[in-house]
Amino acid sequence: MMLRMGSPAPSIKVEDWLRGEPLADFQPGKVYIVEFWATWCELCAAEMLELMRLEEKYKDSGLDVVGIAADEDAPTAVEARTKLDTWLAEKCPDLNHRIAFDYTGEMKKLWREPGFCVGIPTSFVVDRDGCIAFIGHPSQLGEVLPKVFNGSWRTSNKAKAADQERIATSEPLALEQTLKKPIDDRFWAAVKLEDWKTALWAIEEGIASMPDDLNFRLAHAHLLLHKIQDMWTGLPVMRQLVRDAIDKNAEDWMVSTLDQLFHPANDHSRLPPAERFAMGKELSEHILALNPPQGDSRKFRSYPAVARYYHENGNNDRAIELVELALTSLDGPEPIPAELKEQHLPDLLQALAKYRGAKACCGALFAAHSFPKVPKRGRPRKKDKKG
Repeated sequence: MMLRMGSPAPSIKVEDWLRGEPLADFQPGKVYIVEFWATWCELCAAEMLELMRLEEKYKDSGLDVVGIAADEDAPTAVEARTKLDTWLAEKCPDLNHRIAFDYTGEMKKLWREPGFCVGIPTSFVVDRDGCIAFIGHPSQLGEVLPKVFNGSWRTSNKAKAADQERIATSEPLALEQTLKKPIDDRFWAAVKLEDWKTALWAIEEGIASMPDDLNFRLAHAHLLLHKIQDMWTGLPVMRQLVRDAIDKNAEDWMVSTLDQLFHPANDHSRLPPAERFAMGKELSEHILALNPPQGDSRKFRSYPAVARYYHENGNNDRAIELVELALTSLDGPEPIPAELKEQHLPDLLQALAKYRGAKACCGALFAAHSFPKVPKRGRPRKKDKKG
């Protein structure tokens, strides 16, 4: 059954409550925020602080915030719960709302799948009548909550139009996720066994049905070039990926493709050097044209990949310049969540230290050259991630 504005709120069925008292039923006359989040989500920590503020602001009006951790990336429920407890103790020691843990997928079936929710963080607002009043990103709660409390939200034309637009946009994405899930499951089972041929068959099946899925395309190139090391088949796949990334003029496609060619966690020794650098040059120039150095747009996601190309190509000064611009963009005109800044800052300082051959500092943080982290790009995601 579809879950939309006006639908009766489903029940909450979780394995355990990590913070606060268990919630058996939604009480008439109260308003609830049911928030889906995870420790790996870049924006979730910042949104968690905002939820704490809302809980404090509206607690006398009857607001109850319930965080649902149903997407932890861990092999077992015990490991997932341990990770959650550690994260909460470190990041949110003064948490003022309930946190529930679900590893079974029951909350996804009851809430997110019927609501066509394809990513996190996602907020469900349950109004005083026990009905869904809002489904969407928590950044919209500041506008929505006062109208939910005074009873005007669900009857407003704006709310009805927003719910219709959400369904029209999210339903195709949710269907795509459903189609991808069995392919992802087979892929990850094969990866766990290091059965690269079976993993390749799963990815090729995915590309046949969804040829424009970036994660499938990256995994295809990664398996052929870096796992199976079949250059005869892998190079044409890589060439086509480069062409498609440039034709789409999409920064995420181009940066992810450049990572396949220059991220130090990958072994590039079998790739023809001249062709590898030619593809890297073309991708880097298109990324810089799309996101130019003189602009104010965010550079901390894309410029490190371009800097790696210039560093390997012998232009170390250019690599340093690009990393410095990426660092500057962390404090650009558009504010970014502190958690996102904390995530990118150490890697940028590490890159800067490597290219300078010395320590790099930013405030109280400093780094010296050491081994790089394994890239997260180049394979299908285990979870549906957003933000």
